[in-house]
Order: sequence, then C-alpha cells, then structure tokens
Amino acid sequence: MSGLGDRFKKFTGKTRFVVCRVMLHLAGEEVAPLLGTLNQAGRNAIDAEGDLEILGEDLVDICQQLLQYETYWQSAANEGDVFWKEEEAGDYVNELFTDSAQRYLSQPEYGAAGATNAPFSLPITRNLVVMLTIAAEGEVPDLETDLANVEAMENGLKAIINLHYNHQLRAIQVHFSPAKLGDELTEEQVLVNFPELIPL
Repeated sequence: MSGLGDRFKKFTGKTRFVVCRVMLHLAGEEVAPLLGTLNQAGRNAIDAEGDLEILGEDLVDICQQLLQYETYWQSAANEGDVFWKEEEAGDYVNELFTDSAQRYLSQPEYGAAGATNAPFSLPITRNLVVMLTIAAEGEVPDLETDLANVEAMENGLKAIINLHYNHQLRAIQVHFSPAKLGDELTEEQVLVNFPELIPL
C-alpha cells in the first residue's frame, strides 16, 4: 500500500490513516463461548458511548481470545485502504460498518425484551464469523497485507492489540454472526453470506 506518494506525504507532515476490516471464521462446538465475550463487548460499547480507551480494552480481549482459539480457525479475509484525509478515512469506516451490520445474523439485541420467551435449551452454533473494523494512525504493515494464512492472521491480531496500547486507534467496530446465542450459522450460510472468506 505504500509507495512514493506515501513517502512524499510523510515528508510534508501529512497524517496517514489505515482503515481495515478483518474477518475470521471459526468452527466447532467449542467456539460458542466466544459469543459471550463478544456480546459483553457490545454491551460495554453502548455504555462507553464511544470512549476509545474502553472500546480498545474490549478489542484487546477479543483479539486475545481469538488467538487462543486458533485451533478452530477455518477461513479468513481482510480488506482496507490508506488515507491522508481523516474525513475520507471516516467515510470508509462507515462504509465497512454498514456492510458488516447488514451481514447475515449480525445484529445483536441488547435489550431485555424477548428474554422471557427464551427456551431453556438453545441450539449451539458450530460456526462463528467475527468482523473487526479499525482505523489507525500511522503505518501497520501486519494489517496492510493478505491475512488469509494462520501466521499472518496471528500477526494481524497482535498488531491490533499493539495499536490499542500505542494509542494509535481512531475507530473500532466489532460485528459477529451469529450475534446471539440460539441463532445458528450453517456452513452453507457462511459460504453464501461471507463469500470473500479464504480457507486457512
């Protein structure tokens, strides 16, 4: 992503923004507990009202858990771009947000409504797709590359953790499908709704 234009803009003192979305598909009955972590992060995000420090701590927790669940990684994809104008970076973040939010079963319900009708036992999904969208200031070589192999994905998730601790994150969004316990995501639904995923 970097080139002569990057070097010139760095020389002239312009700020570089990296915006990227990382998708990771995990499979196996053991992945269901991750939904608890993801939903808690979602509730925290609502309470935090956009506080990047709090959102970043939850993002770190999610990345660390994903790294611990590496055995269950099935496929992955990533996309992104580099911007020199904050407004353009923000527009791209919004575009990725809208796309992630419209993905199959990716809308959680954090209200208490409907909980009273919940059955005593819920089906456990064997598939989970996690979508992490971030904007960061500076250069992030480990995210500005193809993450569709295990080592690259590990490095990418660690890079996201470091971005938080280095205070470089400017936007954080987390989506996941299915978004709540009891919803099931089948293999066919993964293929149809997340066609960009590449087997790891």
